[in-house]
Amino acid sequence: MKLYIKYMVSARCKMAVKEALKTLGLHYVVVDLGEVDIMEDLSVVQREQLKIKLNDSGLELMEDKRGILVEKIKICIIEMVQDLDGMLKINLPDFLNEKLDRDYTYMANLFSEVQGITIGQFLIFQKIEHIKELIIYSELNLTEIAWKMNYSSVAHLSNQFKKVTGFTPSYYKQLKDIRQELIQ
Repeated sequence: MKLYIKYMVSARCKMAVKEALKTLGLHYVVVDLGEVDIMEDLSVVQREQLKIKLNDSGLELMEDKRGILVEKIKICIIEMVQDLDGMLKINLPDFLNEKLDRDYTYMANLFSEVQGITIGQFLIFQKIEHIKELIIYSELNLTEIAWKMNYSSVAHLSNQFKKVTGFTPSYYKQLKDIRQELIQ
């Protein structure tokens, strides 16, 4: 039986789901971002217990087909952004069509209706979140980050970063350095 889980975007989320399933005596075949394949069919009671366990971890069991598709789109984009080996150079509509086997126009309209932003805006927000991580946790300079994240230039990355966060990447890095000094 396939289950769909909202807000499941990291390895830590996968661990929380595995633990919830284990606690309820359910056996999984695969636990992926946003999807779980379990061996058993859930009873009404088990479904409610799983909902509660997942909610305790900040996750949500999904049953709405439109919401499930939106979550699948989000997960595809998150995976695309986090794969730094060229995935961002792929055309987004083609990538989503191939991954989800759905018409891109339908997915784009549904996503905008449900989320209140476009798929393109969501992609930009995810790229900026990943860039923040790279600024804070990696040894890459802004030129290298711009290249990895498929920006045409550091100026393009900086303009988009500032538009989304209100800070330049350089200032954001300075904030990180100030925080580290305060901790020491």
